[in-house]
Amino acid sequence: MIEIAWFCLVAIMIAGYVVLDGFDLGAGIIHLFVARTERERQQVMHSIGPVWDGNEVWLLAGGGTLYFAFPALYSAAFSGFYLALMMVLWLLILRGISIEVRSHIENAIWKPFWDLIFGGSSALLALLYGAALGNVVRGVPLDSDGFFFIPLWTNLQPFRDVGIVDWYTLLIGAAAFLALAIHGCFWVVLKTTGELQKRSRRFGSRLWWMVLAFTAIITAVSFPIQPNIAKEFADHPWGYVFPLLALAGLAGMRVWSERARDMAAFLSSCLYLVGMLTSATFGVFPYVLPSSSSPETALTVTNAAAPEYGLYVGLAWWIPGMALAALYSVFVYRRFAGKVAG
Repeated sequence: MIEIAWFCLVAIMIAGYVVLDGFDLGAGIIHLFVARTERERQQVMHSIGPVWDGNEVWLLAGGGTLYFAFPALYSAAFSGFYLALMMVLWLLILRGISIEVRSHIENAIWKPFWDLIFGGSSALLALLYGAALGNVVRGVPLDSDGFFFIPLWTNLQPFRDVGIVDWYTLLIGAAAFLALAIHGCFWVVLKTTGELQKRSRRFGSRLWWMVLAFTAIITAVSFPIQPNIAKEFADHPWGYVFPLLALAGLAGMRVWSERARDMAAFLSSCLYLVGMLTSATFGVFPYVLPSSSSPETALTVTNAAAPEYGLYVGLAWWIPGMALAALYSVFVYRRFAGKVAG
């Protein structure tokens, strides 16, 4: 049971990171489309300025939790996805640099260049995160030792001789891109005023239909790609609560945005992301990394977990540590609540 508890904690950490860092990635994606003037671009930057680096702490905390609780998964994933992870690292670095150095020089080329880097790195990170989720759901060709290697792409098919990129992982990447983009829209709407707010609300309204379409598509194609999803939902019908959360969030985004209930719309976007991620997590359980070659070589919550004694001891330290981090996040968000200045 302790392994399942840690599996749930890792899932919570990942969902928390996506919700928190997701809106500032989304703000980066949309800012080139909704911000027309230098003042409006500054508003977008100021909306995430106090929190973006704190949000990324949850990525580090999630990685640390994964390493502690499921070292076999950590080692297999970081060796098999090495190239993709290096790409993520460089994009995170470029994105951080663009936020920090953008305003250092007043120049006709300097600021637009870093705006492009900020938007491009945010967009590519969303795509890569989605593709990573697609790889986990689809499975990878694990060998008998629990390791794998796959190239960046092969024939773009998700069945044999798979690559990190195929039509399925690209589809999940596109869905993640749209989900984080609309999440960023609702954040910018929540934090700004005037024409930027109105433009962001309209942009989010248009994105909603694309999010709806991609949600239906990836749901339909994921069942044949990963048969374990249908099995888990058939064996444990209570799991339907997770997709229902996603549907409630999707509907809430539309309803509350049209009524200009900005906080409710943003929280609905959070609910949608949590519902989608927990649905995927529930669908692959008890696997932490399914195998596309043979079910016997898959990594599960049992064979990938650290020794039981370490998991119990680690839990005693993890709870107060994460409680302090959560309290700090609450303090920062309350401290910088309200609309941003131009």
